[in-house]
Amino acid sequence: MKTPFRTLLALAVSTALVAPAPMFAQAAQQGESLADLVNPLMGTDSNHELSYGNTYPAVAVPWGMNFWSPVTGKPGSGWGYMYHDPKINGIKQTHQPSPWMNDYAAFALFAETGPLKIKEDERASWYSHKAEQSHPYDYKVYLADYDVTAEVTPTNRAAQFRFTFPKSDDAHILLDGLAGGSMVKIDAATRRITGYVRNNHGGVPDNFHNYFVAQFDHDFTVSRTWDDNWQLGAETVREGGHVGAVVSFKTRDGEQVGVKVASSFISADQAERNLDSEIGRDSFAVTQAKAKAAWEQELGHIRVSDPSLDNRRTFYSAMYRMLLFPRMFHEIDARGKIVHYSPYDGKVHDGPLFTDNGFWDTWRAVFPYFALVRPELDAQIMQGLANAYKEGGWLPEWMSPGQRDVMIGSNSANIIADAYLNGVRGFDVATLYEAMVKNATSSQGRPTDKQGHVLSAVGREGVEWYNKLGYVPYDVGINENAARTLEYATADFSLSRLAAALGKTDDAKKYAAQAQNYRKLYDTQSGWMRGRNKDGSWMQPFNPYAWGDAFTEGNALHYSFSVMQDVRGLIDLQGGDRKFTDKLDSIFTLPPVFDDSYYGSVIHETREMQIVNMGQYAHGNQPIQHMIYLYDWAGQPWKTQAHARDVMAKLYSATPDGYPGDEDNGQTSAWYVFSALGFYPVTPSVGQYAIGSPLFRSVRVTMPGGKVLTIEAANNDAKNVYIQSATFNGQRYDKPWLSREALQAGGTLRFVMGPTPNTRWATAKADAPFSMSAAVGKGHEEQAE
Repeated sequence: MKTPFRTLLALAVSTALVAPAPMFAQAAQQGESLADLVNPLMGTDSNHELSYGNTYPAVAVPWGMNFWSPVTGKPGSGWGYMYHDPKINGIKQTHQPSPWMNDYAAFALFAETGPLKIKEDERASWYSHKAEQSHPYDYKVYLADYDVTAEVTPTNRAAQFRFTFPKSDDAHILLDGLAGGSMVKIDAATRRITGYVRNNHGGVPDNFHNYFVAQFDHDFTVSRTWDDNWQLGAETVREGGHVGAVVSFKTRDGEQVGVKVASSFISADQAERNLDSEIGRDSFAVTQAKAKAAWEQELGHIRVSDPSLDNRRTFYSAMYRMLLFPRMFHEIDARGKIVHYSPYDGKVHDGPLFTDNGFWDTWRAVFPYFALVRPELDAQIMQGLANAYKEGGWLPEWMSPGQRDVMIGSNSANIIADAYLNGVRGFDVATLYEAMVKNATSSQGRPTDKQGHVLSAVGREGVEWYNKLGYVPYDVGINENAARTLEYATADFSLSRLAAALGKTDDAKKYAAQAQNYRKLYDTQSGWMRGRNKDGSWMQPFNPYAWGDAFTEGNALHYSFSVMQDVRGLIDLQGGDRKFTDKLDSIFTLPPVFDDSYYGSVIHETREMQIVNMGQYAHGNQPIQHMIYLYDWAGQPWKTQAHARDVMAKLYSATPDGYPGDEDNGQTSAWYVFSALGFYPVTPSVGQYAIGSPLFRSVRVTMPGGKVLTIEAANNDAKNVYIQSATFNGQRYDKPWLSREALQAGGTLRFVMGPTPNTRWATAKADAPFSMSAAVGKGHEEQAE
């Protein structure tokens, strides 16, 4: 039998026999697989108290309906894989977007030898990261207690397992339906296990099922099932709260047992169809090669060239995370049509649907990437949102798989407007506009959970107060009210932009006026945003370092810069460029003190700010991630350049502790991807990107239609982080922002880098990026060009 080290070496030197597409010729010449630069273990060294990503190694194809992941923790806990755990108890199909949301529709496979153990804690095997191999397209681990090597490789809705056994008269493969409702059925004649699982943590109708089929390539010597009390028996069918199946084999040394698995949210027949269409007669190696090719294609939209292997690994590991969510929830029926089971009404409908996403996080950079580089995908996601609205009556803000009562805001407005205003077409924008207006108009009739509680995260909590006063009051029993006000104002800006584009002039004026509501929370005495009572008085007492209360997972310092739609207006409100940049500077120089009295304990986001020695800058959470780019509006872009490079170098790495906090469905990764390119999308829907400091010496971005944008950074290295000059297609470029139209047209953007700031480059006030206030008198479109 091969040792784990030999097995790892053999796989490392093997190559998939797939003809490369023309765009990957350069990679083939360089001998570097982009997928193999990815470390899916980045961010997995996390726990409830402290997050370095709170990720798991997702074995998947981009945006696949199902992911697969090893399980080291207690199933159902949310923390399925933690890098520091010493044992593995299964490899599960997972749909978990975050440990805080937990999983749904999960089931696990596991292999053993010797006396059978079925309970998760008893069957768990010791393993070592030295005998573990993790790629986006496959996962392989040596289960030391059983002398078994387990492997899995994915498709969109299916996967192949391969278990390599020692010589044994008692080799077993388990299928664990996990707790939450399940059924298993063994058919030894066809070498199959079929069934369903129903486990979830909300967001599903009563008829929710995940139907599965597992096809083995060996006959069973023995087959058994277990019941809710872990009692094994010869029954071929079990149904209950937590049931499972075991099939056994007699194996030779090194014998491999294969399992092809597929699932469906629609029906058992559809699960069979998914298995046949996505795997069929393919071998494990063929499925593996197809999955790898899918990743090479998506990662290949951006090709970086740089002598730092660590930087390349971190970039593609972050890009991998950015390309996982939202996951497709639709399937292909017998007619070859896209259909989906709806977690909103429990019916099967035509058309696409995507899920497992929180727009509070991902509107900031993930969806702007889709609009810029993958507009066809963005259009399909937008159509899925229209379908969700038609089936559920409200736009989702956090879905997993249906409506979940998490976070705040009306950020679906930002991703819809950002798509349409940036040229994405092919979706039902009229329906989505109707849904956006509904969110902005009334909170009545929102969905409820199974206990009858209104889902306050759906629509706009407190919108009647907001529309009456221009803010959500602090003293009316609505938590995180100041944060809601600021986020509603940004959403109103997006709504106004879409209204104008659709010719709805009155609506455009109305919502543009409401986008200025941020001004009503600015307290001139303290200099920070502050909660306000319904009579107009300020909340008391006020501590700008207090987390939560009027704000969401942050404090007044963080939210005082959450005015992405009108940075110039915010600058003027705070006293002009100098006072504004002094305040930005203070975020990095103030001590990381905090008041946690609202939460009653230190939440992990607060701790993550405290420990990195960057003052009050809390990059581990979303509200302040755009802040360092705001220097571009205030005439000091060199500070954006310095801070962007410092954050990339200090807070990111392709290691298990490689993120500064929760990765959050690709958002924290998307910040890195954009920042490494040298620009970042701050303001939704205007198609502008504030310039930072490019990380790499050369980048090629394949834009829609095949046009190529080349980004060059002469003299670039860890010390030369400051832009000395720039040209675009040979012409001098002195603005601190780039337009979507110019980037998508392709060409060459060239920076010259140096070790000291050029305090004259891109500092003219007239050249600053878009702001609503600066657009007054010019018209939005002119200022956005």
